[in-house]
Amino acid sequence: MNKKLQIALIGYGKMGKELEQVATGRGHTIIHKIDSANKHLLQSNEFSKAEVAIEFTQPESAVGNIRSCFAANVPIVVGTTGWLEHLETIKNECAKGNHALFYSSNFSVGVNLFFELNKKLASLMQGREEYTASMSEIHHIHKKDHPSGTGITLADGIISGNSMYTKTNAFLAGEKVSFETNELPIECIRKEEVPGTHKVTWQSEIDRIQITHEAFNRKGFAIGAVLAAEWIYGKSGVFGMKDMLRI
Repeated sequence: MNKKLQIALIGYGKMGKELEQVATGRGHTIIHKIDSANKHLLQSNEFSKAEVAIEFTQPESAVGNIRSCFAANVPIVVGTTGWLEHLETIKNECAKGNHALFYSSNFSVGVNLFFELNKKLASLMQGREEYTASMSEIHHIHKKDHPSGTGITLADGIISGNSMYTKTNAFLAGEKVSFETNELPIECIRKEEVPGTHKVTWQSEIDRIQITHEAFNRKGFAIGAVLAAEWIYGKSGVFGMKDMLRI
């Protein structure tokens, strides 16, 4: 990537600061740092000078932020989760306006490889009724959505690869929950400042198979998001990590 970008950060909390460090370390310039105090900048002429925006905010803000970027013709990389009920509408708006959107439930390269491993394991377990699947995830206490976007993607991978499961049943740790045989249980733990741990378990009466991804910090997410910003520049359409990583 030779092009040095003028980047707008939408959301300037802990993740935004991590993004700033990674982006400037790769030679890019942060021209806007937008949070709730100066959100009006999204409608300004100055905002349209950004060559790409990276958005990590809250589920209730994501769709409006995406549309602001479309209106300014600024490509946007979205890391916020919990808004996917609007995804098809946003995809249609993106195509209609010839805009650029890069969305992923998780920007970590390692997690996206984990997604593929999870799907392969689910397909290998097809027809092996002696095994039952479950999932657990641990995230920081500030995360509002449960399961997380990463958890949803993992669950989708299991459901698409194994006909035993047709839906999920997500619950917060400590809740008493009953499950139907076709439901995939997802235990959601919110703990301190944990950046993210996801575990998939297949268990029988005689053994247990587990795969786990544990993030040590936010840097992996930030690196992936900045790589996505570099990759999407000059393109139009809706993209994700599978497109960028070619997996």
